[in-house]
Formats: sequence, structure tokens, C-alpha cells
Amino acid sequence: MVTTSKNGPGSLLTNINRPFPADLYIGATTNSLFMKWLLFFACSALFCHSVMAQYNWKLEKDKNGIKVYLSGVKGSSFKAAKVECNITGTYNKLIALLTNVPHFTDWIYHNKLSRVLKRISPYDFIYYTETSMPWPMSNRDAVIHVQIRTDSLPRFMTITGTGEPRYIPEESGKVRVPYYKAVWKVTMPTAQTLAVTYIVELDPGGSIPAWIANMFAEKGPYESFSNLEEELNK
Repeated sequence: MVTTSKNGPGSLLTNINRPFPADLYIGATTNSLFMKWLLFFACSALFCHSVMAQYNWKLEKDKNGIKVYLSGVKGSSFKAAKVECNITGTYNKLIALLTNVPHFTDWIYHNKLSRVLKRISPYDFIYYTETSMPWPMSNRDAVIHVQIRTDSLPRFMTITGTGEPRYIPEESGKVRVPYYKAVWKVTMPTAQTLAVTYIVELDPGGSIPAWIANMFAEKGPYESFSNLEEELNK
């Protein structure tokens, strides 16, 4: 189970059930599998209610099937972003992209480099990432712990990214992101379609005024998911 840092703004309730791929136990009874699915469904409903109750989303961009919303966050000057989209792909294709950390530069907005620091399992790892910023601002870097989970069927997938700013020493000339929390909720309405809801909260650190950061808060998520869709279709 992973929960948000007590030191970060707001909160994102996460429900992480079982590691991907789905671990269907040999000899498990039909009733047992049904109860596991029912429990996960109930937890997912609780997750959605708890997360959505704390935000006041305003649609900022609706283009090419990708919707980006922004909302204020209690205790933070920086807005949270939410992406909703249906894109062509499968769980396996999405996971292949999300676990191929060095290639984040291919699709994540302004990503300069990314590298794995520790791989706990194929679907549980900690990585370092650097984001390019326009002059005269310093590049931002972050250490993020990613966990990918699915229910036992699998019908639902949850992906969490939690900032670990003190995992390694800060590097000269870069500003460490002090708070980052992202949650993906993914389903497959058809055999080749992913329905994604993505929510991210972050504090970029340094001296960027919040009002400037909030003006462009929808651009990064939109560009990243637009690039992600292209990667999934290759």
C-alpha cells in the first residue's frame, strides 16, 4: 500500500491491489476470484470519490480527444492537472512505455534525461529525471517512485508516481522538485482501447511564481499524452 507524503500539499488517496501482471492463482475458486474483483471494484469506487471530492476541476483544453482540467489544491499555490482521454493501446503496450525509463525523452514534455536508480521489481522502480526549462530558469530534476498495479482479472490498472526528493543529493545548477504525486487510473473498454484518467500535483521548487506556472500548467500534460498516443500507435 502506498500513501501520499504527509509533507506534500493536498492528498491523493490511492488503492493499489496486486502487482502487474495479474496473479491468477492456480486452483483458486470462482467465488474467490469474484470476491477479489468485487473488493477491488469497491476500493476503486472509494478512490474515485475521495480524489474527485477534493478538487474543483475546470476544463482548460479539449483537443484531439485529450481533455486537460486544472484545479486549485488546498495548501498549495500550484494547481493540480487532470487528463482524461481514450487512446488506442493495450495494458502491455502502456507498461512497456512506462517501464522504458531512458526513452521517456521520446514522449514526456521537455524531458532531458531519465534513468533508473533502483528497480525493486519490473513494475516497481525509482528513477531520476531532468526537465529542461527555458532561460533564465534552472532545469528541474526529480526522483520518482513508480508502482504499477492491477486487479486479479485484470480489469483495472493503477499507476502511482511519488516524489522522493531526498533519495539522492541535489545536483549543482538544478532545482530539485520538492513535491510530486501522480495517479493514473486505466481501464480497457475494448481490446485495443485505453481509457485513462491521470491526476498530478507538484511543486516545481525554486522561485517560479505560482501564477506563471499555473498559466502553462495544462501544456505539459497535453503534450505528453499527445506524444504518448503517438508512441502507442507505432
